[in-house]
Amino acid sequence: MKLTKSILVICFLLGSLTNYAQVAGQAPIIDRELFFGDPEITGAQLSPDGKQMSFIKVYKGTRNIWVKKADAPFADAIPVTEDTVRPIRSYFWQKNSLNILYAQDKGGDENFNLYAVNPAEVLKKDQSVPINKDLTNLKGVRVEIYAIPKSDPDAIYIGLNDRDKSWFDLYKLKISTGEKTLIHQNSAKDRITGWIFDWDDQLRLATRANEDGSNDILRVEKNGFEKIYSTGPYESANPYSFDKENKRIYISTNKGDDHDLQQLILLDPISLKEEIVEKDPLNLVDFGEAVFSEKTKELQFTTYEDSKLRRYWKDKDLEKDFLTIQKSVPGKEINFNSNSDDENLWLVGVFSDMDPGTVYLFNRSTRELKFQYRPRPNLPEKDLAPMVPVKYKSSDGLEIPAYLTTPKGVVAKNLPVIIVPHGGPWARDVWGYNSFAQFLANRGYAVLSPNFRGSTGYGKKFLDAGNKEWGQKMQDDITWGVKYLVAEGIADAKKVAIMGGSYGGYATLAGVAFTPDVYAAAVDIVGPSNLLTLLNSIPPYWESFKKVFYLRMGDPNTAAGKAQLVKQSPLTSAKEIKTPLLVVQGANDPRVNKAEADQIVIALRDRGFPVEYICAPDEGHGFQRPVNNMAMFAAAEKFLAKFLGGRYQESMTPAVEKRLKEITVDVKTVKLK
Repeated sequence: MKLTKSILVICFLLGSLTNYAQVAGQAPIIDRELFFGDPEITGAQLSPDGKQMSFIKVYKGTRNIWVKKADAPFADAIPVTEDTVRPIRSYFWQKNSLNILYAQDKGGDENFNLYAVNPAEVLKKDQSVPINKDLTNLKGVRVEIYAIPKSDPDAIYIGLNDRDKSWFDLYKLKISTGEKTLIHQNSAKDRITGWIFDWDDQLRLATRANEDGSNDILRVEKNGFEKIYSTGPYESANPYSFDKENKRIYISTNKGDDHDLQQLILLDPISLKEEIVEKDPLNLVDFGEAVFSEKTKELQFTTYEDSKLRRYWKDKDLEKDFLTIQKSVPGKEINFNSNSDDENLWLVGVFSDMDPGTVYLFNRSTRELKFQYRPRPNLPEKDLAPMVPVKYKSSDGLEIPAYLTTPKGVVAKNLPVIIVPHGGPWARDVWGYNSFAQFLANRGYAVLSPNFRGSTGYGKKFLDAGNKEWGQKMQDDITWGVKYLVAEGIADAKKVAIMGGSYGGYATLAGVAFTPDVYAAAVDIVGPSNLLTLLNSIPPYWESFKKVFYLRMGDPNTAAGKAQLVKQSPLTSAKEIKTPLLVVQGANDPRVNKAEADQIVIALRDRGFPVEYICAPDEGHGFQRPVNNMAMFAAAEKFLAKFLGGRYQESMTPAVEKRLKEITVDVKTVKLK
């Protein structure tokens, strides 16, 4: 349950939310529930016919799907799912607006089944929601969504790895009955990773991952496949859509030694002729995204993720509409979230670095912009902190882009600092609202989010500079971020912490193992401690890109690769750790197994070094259940405050307090299985 506004006021007056005095001018401490609790409403979508609006909201204590008429108030909405165990995170509409489909796993194991629900179903007396049909109904099997055809709205093309855990067979699934028709049986010989349909819903192309790490785009023939485009192990080619004539395919690619940045091309799959469509006009970052109209089948705009997002318009009418919306929300970023099939109604999301978002309904005919909801209406925007793009030099002179968030109302000098490396590592941080950064900044910390080498979006050279540099130059990029903040006078060098999830968790462990004098505290969230056991336990459905792991990290099957991975594993240098450490893990994590957390906890425990451990039995790679998140952040902020002197919220709901006790592990009992 959330604290009510009146209770919050009382808590502030009594000072019971924090045990640290507020610095003059500093923003009031914000309840962590407002950052990480269930949003009031989120994920709204219009049905294809534009008559209904669906969204996610709590029902029976868990986030579920609700539906209402598009023009009706949200109070008139009805729930159509009633999962009481795990939040539903995403969903989509059937093309005929009949069913809503969603995927759900068990306890974070990432074995997703596909479900369908008809919001218009007449309920029987004993029903609180319509019947949710499990269309795949398989155990230990993962479903992939490939295409949702307009020409056959009762169908969906999916992949299933029920026959071979490493490879997904292509099926045409009938939504009304759950009947599956096998289209292609995949195998280690074919190594198919994806399928591309044209605007007429005809299967035209496939993608293949080769054993050497290279990739192909294939033309689908009656009797097999014909290779039409190939990229090397350190290159990529991502098909987007066919052109409106269904003749050529748009591809984002960085193929060739003369192309560092991703660019958009058109490829004729028959003649194999290529045409360059666009690359970054500023020549700074990779091609970002191509957005197409399903109505006209034409390219509407392209994007580039620089220090902030840039758009380049192709559809001038849509650009005019965008500018109309922009005038009503000055200073905000705008996302097109969902639209009706006739593209007259649009749900648009408006946000900034200090605004978690507002959703509006825009009517292109009347040009009316109508407010719908705010996901977190009680989060005080005025007390949030700006996110500023910064750059600094690493150990070898490479320029590292990053984002800096400093506490609101406090001079950015001699502050406690938390470094938050992103996961992946082949991903990147972007400008915008970041609940992690805002939460920590509100507690009094400067927060640095570095896009270290190996991050995506900055070209092949920057990406490849991270090859086999886990814990080495990639870690330098993080360490030199600390040096930059100290040199600028922003950081108190004695009060620097590191905190991250997945690869960010690895970087956290590497930071305290390889640079033990830099950090005063560390929080590792689902991070690998042993790169050998990590690579030997990756999920079987990652087989298609396992070779890329070996090329970019190190090959555990060679003597040199194994030695390198041992050296770069934080577990190997656990004896050097002298930084207080909190480890967080999901027991069902299929990517970074629980053994990764157990190993580092045991290593520190056995040398008599204090270490704290949280492990949720109902979570996987990252926590999804709000009560688990609340418990984790309650523990983390108190832990960080202890060693860095920041603020923390002492109060928590009885449910969170109970859950924290349940998932806090007595490290004396930890055993490696």
